[in-house]
Amino acid sequence: DAERPTRPRATFHFQGLFCCCRGSRPCPSPRTMASVAFCIALLLVYSIFLQVQSDRNHYPFSGVLFVHVLKREYFKGEFPPYSMKLADAKNDPITFKTNLKGYPDRPGWLRYIQRTPYSDGVLYGSPTIENADKPTIIEITAYNRRTYETARHSLILNIMTLNDYSLPYQAEFFVKNMNVEEMLASEVIGDFLGAVKNVWQPTHLNAINITSALDRGGRVPLPINNMKEGVYVMVGTDLMFSSCLREVETPQNQQKCSQEMEPSISCDKKFRAQFDIDWCKLSLVDKTKNPSVAHKEVRGDGILPDDGEYKPPSTNLKSKDYYTDFVITLAVPVAVALVLFVILGYIMFCRREGVQKRNMQTPDIQLVHHSSIQKSTKELRNMSKNREAAWPLSTLPVFNPVTGEIMPPLHHSDNCDTSNMPLMQTQQNHPLQTQLPQQQGADKWQT
Repeated sequence: DAERPTRPRATFHFQGLFCCCRGSRPCPSPRTMASVAFCIALLLVYSIFLQVQSDRNHYPFSGVLFVHVLKREYFKGEFPPYSMKLADAKNDPITFKTNLKGYPDRPGWLRYIQRTPYSDGVLYGSPTIENADKPTIIEITAYNRRTYETARHSLILNIMTLNDYSLPYQAEFFVKNMNVEEMLASEVIGDFLGAVKNVWQPTHLNAINITSALDRGGRVPLPINNMKEGVYVMVGTDLMFSSCLREVETPQNQQKCSQEMEPSISCDKKFRAQFDIDWCKLSLVDKTKNPSVAHKEVRGDGILPDDGEYKPPSTNLKSKDYYTDFVITLAVPVAVALVLFVILGYIMFCRREGVQKRNMQTPDIQLVHHSSIQKSTKELRNMSKNREAAWPLSTLPVFNPVTGEIMPPLHHSDNCDTSNMPLMQTQQNHPLQTQLPQQQGADKWQT
């Protein structure tokens, strides 16, 4: 073999379904290339099958936090792109929908969050003891928002119980500078448990549950100054609470919390580097004591009982007479309308005083004045009908207001003062002229 001359080996480069060979050795036949491509395809299918099988089965513990990340990179292989440029980009928007198999929603203990279609989805929650020792199948449907294609996978959760040790002492912290998806990262939750372990120093320490502050009635923060929603993190252990955690229950710190002041906690510096803890919202739960029945929350499975097939009501139902209801519906508004019509008619027609009574209560001089206004108005209306009619007597320079005869103009000298001359010549001692009482001097009224 050492003396045998070495020949350059043929190298194959696969890109999609194309294959090319380089070197001095001749390329294999098309049948050989087809068999090689088939073997490679089988290996790819087998690797994908193994990955699917490894992702399908999980074994979470009841009462312990369970986190499963739905990675977009894993589901991108389910949606082939339509061009090589899009294949190189691989940044299609993908969203997920999760539900319990056979039901429209997830189990009550399981939550899901995905901020944007370009970020990974996260399933998280704390399994309950009622769901232990039986498989829980979660259906995961991925939607490609560019091509509108879908892909469905199943996630089998085999929930197991913690028989070796229990976590009777539980503490719930409120972290103000974190969002729930940031807290669910394995590195972050590991750092938080490490900080708690330095303060508490228990034998066993587990994260029990993580809840967003929005699920507890919190408000959505403003998008300024990198504000966060806040996260409630519950941890449990088998060791009694440390003295540092007990400092929150002192009267001095309780008074500061009631005044919305920050309490003085000696171990706060162990969290301050990465986590901003609101110590006023720290909750310590001791399950070794008998829990109060009044505060115990009882949850159902959310599934209606199976009562068999739906049976519609029988068609032999007794007919109901709606004539009385129809009459009452129409009679009451009509009666009210008639009463209002009678009252309005009485006010408008039966309460009128009449023209004669009005004239009797009006002074004569006011009636004469009103009558002259009416005559002038009537004369102006007649003038508007015929513009070529003779000018009214009231527009003549000098006339007799009673007989209408034209009077000769007054002759006066040039040096006569006409500032006090009336515009119309007055008629005195005329038989048809109304005599108005003259006002007597002011000296006659004085006593």
